[in-house]
Amino acid sequence: MRIDIAAQTDIGRRKRNNEDFYGVFREDTAGLQLFEEGALLCVADGLGGHIGGEIASKLAVSIAKDMLKKPPPPAADPDEDEGLLPIIREAIRASNDNFHQTNRDLVTGGRPMGTTLLTVIITPKKVFIGNVGDSRCYHIRDGEILAKTEDHSWVDEQVKMGMMTKAEAESDNRRHMVTRSIGTHPEVDIDTYIWHVVPGDTLLLCTDGLVNMCKDAEIIEEFRKNLAPAEIAGRLITMANDNGGKDNITVIVADISPSMRTVVRHNVRAFSRKRGAGILYFLLALLYGALCAAGGYWFAGGFEPR
Repeated sequence: MRIDIAAQTDIGRRKRNNEDFYGVFREDTAGLQLFEEGALLCVADGLGGHIGGEIASKLAVSIAKDMLKKPPPPAADPDEDEGLLPIIREAIRASNDNFHQTNRDLVTGGRPMGTTLLTVIITPKKVFIGNVGDSRCYHIRDGEILAKTEDHSWVDEQVKMGMMTKAEAESDNRRHMVTRSIGTHPEVDIDTYIWHVVPGDTLLLCTDGLVNMCKDAEIIEEFRKNLAPAEIAGRLITMANDNGGKDNITVIVADISPSMRTVVRHNVRAFSRKRGAGILYFLLALLYGALCAAGGYWFAGGFEPR
């Protein structure tokens, strides 16, 4: 199974530290048992203003990675089969238990250590997702958003209760306030999803540093340009910074089983972008040299009229 994945993180324009962290774990990960084909993608955003935000995000991704060492669950009734979701829930709860106990043992003052955590396992036909916090995953097909995870943020809860419109939520300065996180409470509620995917689908994982700076319409426009994942990731981070860059920004773009035509087109574009200017200058230099040589030969009498 081919998955073209690009991941980038950026400190943004307002923060002193990058408290985001991500993980991309493929089929060559040491000790992998959970699946034969696919990938595990993780995005974590350490809680700003809390103790050890940078440590929390890294530790959460590390604990999530450990799920890859587990054997796949036995096959169940296809109509009720949750697939890999029980293992994802177990990993997220283990992370929460670890953090919460650390906070109880070591944190005596200040806000406890915590982080958001988004985990996505891609398999040939399905994507399994576990989410706590306001990092987000999008399912994109043919330039359209088919689905996205729900944010666990104060403004999103206000929208669900009818206390705030979506437009008001997009501009409210409390968008960064999360209502669920890893480590801050003894128990954690986990949202899970199963998305059915087909070759050519794309996933976007990101922290709130992107979605709070860029609207969905701006984000999806980048995917309609049929760019390579690395180009899209870079352009999204640039867009978020251009729009203010108020937070750390992390983006993972994953093309699922892209066609050979798509792969070739992306490779040609990448080569042209990296080497095209150099090749053009080289050809122009050759042409200039040839013209100079021809001119010199002419003036030296090499081309005598008959």
